[in-house]
Amino acid sequence: MILFLTFVAATLGITFWASRQTKTAADYYAGGRSFSGVQNGLAIGGDYMSAASFLGIAGIIALSGYDGFLYSIGFLVAWLVALLLVAELMRNSGKFTMADVLAFRMSPRPVRTAAGVSTIVVSIFYLLAQMVGAGALVGLLLGITGDAGKAWTIVGVGALMIVYVVFGGMKGTTWVQIVKAVLLMGGAALVTVLVLANFGFNLSALLGQAATVSGPEANPQSFLSPGLKYGTEAQGLAGKIDLISLGLALVLGTAGLPHILIRFYTVPTAKDARKSVLWGIGIIGVFYLLTLVLGFGAAALVGREAIAAGDAAGNTAAPMLAQQIGQEMFGAVGGTILLALIGAVAFATILAVVAGLTLASSSSFAHDLYAHVFRRGQASERQEVVVARISAFVIGAVAIGLGILAQGQNVAFLVALAFAVAASGNLPAILYSLFWKRFNTAGAVSAIYGGLVSALLLVIFSPVVSGSETALIKTADFAWFPLSNPGIISIPLGFLCGWIGTVLSKEYNAAKYAEIEVRSLTGVGMEKASKH
Repeated sequence: MILFLTFVAATLGITFWASRQTKTAADYYAGGRSFSGVQNGLAIGGDYMSAASFLGIAGIIALSGYDGFLYSIGFLVAWLVALLLVAELMRNSGKFTMADVLAFRMSPRPVRTAAGVSTIVVSIFYLLAQMVGAGALVGLLLGITGDAGKAWTIVGVGALMIVYVVFGGMKGTTWVQIVKAVLLMGGAALVTVLVLANFGFNLSALLGQAATVSGPEANPQSFLSPGLKYGTEAQGLAGKIDLISLGLALVLGTAGLPHILIRFYTVPTAKDARKSVLWGIGIIGVFYLLTLVLGFGAAALVGREAIAAGDAAGNTAAPMLAQQIGQEMFGAVGGTILLALIGAVAFATILAVVAGLTLASSSSFAHDLYAHVFRRGQASERQEVVVARISAFVIGAVAIGLGILAQGQNVAFLVALAFAVAASGNLPAILYSLFWKRFNTAGAVSAIYGGLVSALLLVIFSPVVSGSETALIKTADFAWFPLSNPGIISIPLGFLCGWIGTVLSKEYNAAKYAEIEVRSLTGVGMEKASKH
């Protein structure tokens, strides 16, 4: 509790300091574009390495072996798409939100409406995962086993998150993310080294014990082979397709995540945007290699049954591993201290990510929907920031409510759904806008709504919501779509809708495309855009 409270007090102090520095809309939305490439790279790592990465992936590897590690690979490879296709071009073309890029060469009101709705939906999906992780984590640390206790935990985390965003804005959120990235890397590296030391730094010995302790009795070695979670005999072909669908969502989703996209606007130049993504990839790459040891270490030392008993979705595997390895290496006190340390780091992870997500969605509501759609560009900067702060309360409340409903789901799995929605709706519109000369308003609106609605409908009628043991609604069964992840259908559909909408519309502005092409490739005109 002391470690917990120390961290919360430190981050609240950062938020209070940042609130004194936040005077303009550029300060609130983009941190005054004052962060260096290295600082923003750390913040990107802090924003991206969420509860899904730390708690969810470690848990899914501990429960499903090889199939769980595919999450780590997917989350990491996704950054190549963001680096090569999106980061620098978005930084040069936009101002505060994803919609700025789309609205530049198209009719702004319908495009901003669609982009704002999509941003809020994706952010709430992602927030859902962080809230579930918070409930599981604090429940473990405080010995809370009942759903009601975990629900109050989720309410507490949501309240803290709202405070960070309302008062700190982007400046406070970024510094919290930088601190959290350093803590998370340090904590994960410490546990990884201790686990490897326990096995004489022999990875084969670690994997062998993980298979023996946590693999199926009939064939323990299957724990180290594909097919334990996806592609089992019971699932048949649907399981294999589900795996491909998951991979598509993970690899393409990052470049469409609103809270990642706004990070490119916090640096002063395109060169810094590139540098920040390279630093982010380095930090994230090392971290996802560590999740391999964390997940299989939990399977070897804690055991699949004990992890599932603590949390059915495996979200507490990493803290349980920290306690176990601490006890084995340093005794009971060492185990308690290491559990508290990793718990505080995981809590830091959740707070930093939820702050980034809430900021992205509240910024989009205020800047895109309120200022440009409802007020038709007539709102002052001060009014925008006030509305952003109010919408942070509303979005936080929605996330808290849905987080309470989604208890029992694995957080990495929930984040994969957010990735699928982002890749289906946002990514087609962004790529078409940056690279297709003929793209127009009808195409942008069709791409966003087509991808978004299809992804949401397929999730609603999938085993995620009903008809399975881990469904959100366990008492009903209206699941006619057999896959847990909709990406393989909804992502191509988003691109197809964008193409159809474009070719059916006669709208075309060659001059505007030429201007955004020059701006996205060179940055010329960006300074002018930042002032308006």
